[in-house]
Amino acid sequence: MAIGRANAAYHLCMACLYVLIISSRHCTSTDTLSKDSPISVTQTLVSSNQVYELGFFILGNSTNRYLGIWFKNNDAMKIMWVANRENPLSVSDNRSSLTIGNDGNLRILDGAQNTVWSTNVRGPFNETVAQLTDMGDFCINDTASGSILWESFDYPGNSLLPGMKLGTKGNTQGKHLLSSWKSEDDPTPGDFVVGLSAEQPPQVFVWRNSKPTWRGGPWDGGKFIGIPEQGVGYSELVSLMPGNSQEGAYLIVNLRNLSIVPMLYLQPDGVFMTKYWAYDSNMWDSDWEVPANPCDVYGVCGAFAICTNTKNPICDCLRGFVPQSNDQWSKGNWTSGCVRRSELLCEKNETSLASGKAKPDKFWVLRGIKLPDHYQYFPYMDTDECRKRCLDNCACKAYANVQGINCLVWTEELMDIEQFSYGGENLFLRLSYADSGRKTKIDNFNSEEELVSRDTLQEDVLRHESCELPIFEFKQIIGATDHFSHRNKLGEGGFGEVYKGMLDDGQQIAVKRLRLSGNSGQGIEEFKNEIMLISKLQHRNLVKLLGCCIEGEERLLIYEYMTNKSLDTFLFDPKKRQQLDWATRFNIIQGIGRGLVYLHRDSCLRIIHRDLKCSNILLDEKMNPKISDFGLARCFQITQEQANTCRIIGTYGYMSPEYAMHGVMSEKSDVFSYGVMLLEIMSGKRNTVVIHDEQIFPLAHAWKSWKEGRGIEVMDQELGRSSCVSKGLRCIHVALLCVQDLPTDRPTMTEAVSMLCSENELPEPKEPLFTLQRLSSGHEFINMCSINGVTTSMTEGR
Repeated sequence: MAIGRANAAYHLCMACLYVLIISSRHCTSTDTLSKDSPISVTQTLVSSNQVYELGFFILGNSTNRYLGIWFKNNDAMKIMWVANRENPLSVSDNRSSLTIGNDGNLRILDGAQNTVWSTNVRGPFNETVAQLTDMGDFCINDTASGSILWESFDYPGNSLLPGMKLGTKGNTQGKHLLSSWKSEDDPTPGDFVVGLSAEQPPQVFVWRNSKPTWRGGPWDGGKFIGIPEQGVGYSELVSLMPGNSQEGAYLIVNLRNLSIVPMLYLQPDGVFMTKYWAYDSNMWDSDWEVPANPCDVYGVCGAFAICTNTKNPICDCLRGFVPQSNDQWSKGNWTSGCVRRSELLCEKNETSLASGKAKPDKFWVLRGIKLPDHYQYFPYMDTDECRKRCLDNCACKAYANVQGINCLVWTEELMDIEQFSYGGENLFLRLSYADSGRKTKIDNFNSEEELVSRDTLQEDVLRHESCELPIFEFKQIIGATDHFSHRNKLGEGGFGEVYKGMLDDGQQIAVKRLRLSGNSGQGIEEFKNEIMLISKLQHRNLVKLLGCCIEGEERLLIYEYMTNKSLDTFLFDPKKRQQLDWATRFNIIQGIGRGLVYLHRDSCLRIIHRDLKCSNILLDEKMNPKISDFGLARCFQITQEQANTCRIIGTYGYMSPEYAMHGVMSEKSDVFSYGVMLLEIMSGKRNTVVIHDEQIFPLAHAWKSWKEGRGIEVMDQELGRSSCVSKGLRCIHVALLCVQDLPTDRPTMTEAVSMLCSENELPEPKEPLFTLQRLSSGHEFINMCSINGVTTSMTEGR
């Protein structure tokens, strides 16, 4: 999917919020450069709200002068971007300037009026101006068309800020990659580069002169699996956005806290890290960097070896492998790696096979590791299919099945494996029968047979579908919930009851207990459906399924516990709603949107949720949203656009017209529900509650008010007094586009998320006639409303 500059605009809309955190200061500087007003070495441009400054600078005792961008109110001046990194000016040249040439391009001129740097934009355009934004982007704008012709965000230096994109090495022609400085005082491009790999799913790499020095492992939809984290860590900082077929995906930095500006930063020595500028403390801070230990260095132990930082020596050959050079290995030089000790069955000659003594290969598992580099990706294979593919290919060395990714297979050398102390994945290593029984000093191996313990045929089926989802014993859940005591009850719905609990290790959980009765709104199929789907999904905006329990008649789902329960408990409570300021609501809107983009386009499966509503949006301790309740979800093939069902299930007020009337479901069904939620979030009113003054429902009220130019009346009173009314009105506009009657008129979720933050003109929405008529009568539907914010409601067509 092409996202163009919409991805950069994804966080650009947050710029208006800087006003809330930066004190207003009088300044005579301007943020705009025109052809008639060049700036000299003593002048600067300053963004409109005093966030960033652009001008000429000198570092330390350097004899060179550069043009760059830095934080305006930062005592420890940090240069975020440099224009003429490879063509510095002389410190003695005080007549240098930045100007716009006759061709509309930016130019740095030396004292002799020679061009030392230019943007070199080609194409017909009229008058241009250059502007420094409050996000730190320096843009050339065509004054006639209003289009952006060039922007500094497309050419990062050593820092990646919110709004910038980190792209794929090899496909970007030098754009969208981080490159280190030569030293702290010399911004000349150094030896190190950071970017994404071109494979699927991509990895983030640090390269030195084109050779990898560190990698982050493949992206699983919410994080790079080769970067373990405990609690909230780097993955809260970044998101992966899809690009077009030529450019690949992009990594972006999320702006989540208005008092802190985050970025990714590449040091001259190749250390890749997070950095935060905290306005309240006026200090730089960092909470993550790599390489953090010797095992983080790419390939330190060579092929078919594993690195464990807590061991001495740190390198071991994998089971069934021996050092390629015992001499080098004994000296602590492990880069030559290891080689297989015994032939695999498929490698044996015909004589050996004819003897009848050859026995089949075995798989052994390495637990909690950083999976090796050079994988092949099969997104639609389950564990059994993945194993079979590996067995059927003699070149296959190992396989893995990862939540959010599915099947990975290795046919090349197993390179850059690291043992983690927490987190990590399981790798199934192919060994000869002889080597599968040999002892080894590595103790993190188990035979394939040891992994699975099945008590009943029913558990066998469920475990197969859940991709080895952890199975809890019922007595564990009894103890965790204090025998499902009433004081631990969080709520109930058509599915059953939900209870709060605590495991023996102190982890809080939410337990959903299936109600097995004739009146149950959902049953075994929905239970299995949720296990099968959500266990394969991994994204920060999806609730995490920790495991399940199947014992006797008990059917339990165990989730991560969400401190703030569901969105509707805040949104529709007059007192609690005051906690939902504009920044919080917009973060929730974006988070839900990102989760849906993942479900529709970026996950290993293609999921239609079918029951999106505010009670199915859970909130963590920081009010970040997570989509929950996948019991009614449907999995689509990648080429499938829509499907039909004779069983219409969902929730009154959120179902799209084509689904409610004809049972036709598609991605656009979820887009409709998202539009309804968006209006609820902006208004603070339930979509199914009549507005008594006009005797119409909120959706009709929103359409009528927006069409008559009174869109601000739709907004919650608290939001109407905020400084971002225009952004709120844009949200209402996007919501009305999402709830149009015809699916073809609605945007995709990717387009909707981009629309929320871009400054491009939006199309006019069509009046949602069906929805207004349906809401005026509504007698054709049975509403089984959920009485809590955790479980699913159902509506079945008569």
